[in-house]
Amino acid sequence: MEKFETFTGIVCPLDRSNVDTDAIIPKQFLKSIKRSGFGPNLFDEWRYLDHGEPGMDNRKRAVNPDFVLNDPRYQGAQILLARKNFGCGSSREHAPWALADYGFRVIVAPSFADIFFSNCFKNGLLPIVLEEEIIDRLFRLASEGRALEIGVDLQAQRLFPGDEEIPFEVDPFRKHCLLNGLDDIGLTLQQVDAIRAYEARRKSEAPWLFC
Repeated sequence: MEKFETFTGIVCPLDRSNVDTDAIIPKQFLKSIKRSGFGPNLFDEWRYLDHGEPGMDNRKRAVNPDFVLNDPRYQGAQILLARKNFGCGSSREHAPWALADYGFRVIVAPSFADIFFSNCFKNGLLPIVLEEEIIDRLFRLASEGRALEIGVDLQAQRLFPGDEEIPFEVDPFRKHCLLNGLDDIGLTLQQVDAIRAYEARRKSEAPWLFC
């Protein structure tokens, strides 16, 4: 997992509540267990005018001009602005995979589904919870004229829309993992010397277990 660095990115405003994981990445695309390749089918049923299936050439599909991801202003967006209960529904980890593969690094919403929230941190995404009043103001800024750009500083736990400074909370352990690029495997590998020493000791104490 890549380390989370300070950056400034375009905000894509997805003005819908209760966006579930089947909307984020529909069930027909869950056949792969690789973390990559899901970005082109992110929000597939809203993003395209036809029904999507694995193996289709998305470049030849008709896009929905009214869906926010297809608005030229938000091309290359790295920050997704959403409404309450984002990521509800099934616990599929493919949902954060698809968001990350598309290019999103931060999701800002007033609330998240618990399992989705946890899965984001494990896959290098930073979910940020802000009060609805602030979310409403950011939606207005992101939907008026030019695209809104926001600076994100995880170390300082601050968002910077223009000259404004918005603090946010994040669990210290999850913050540490993002800043250092540590997923569950990375955390385990930090103890690799202790693991090898334990295995060597057990092999000496109970060699029959290793036959």
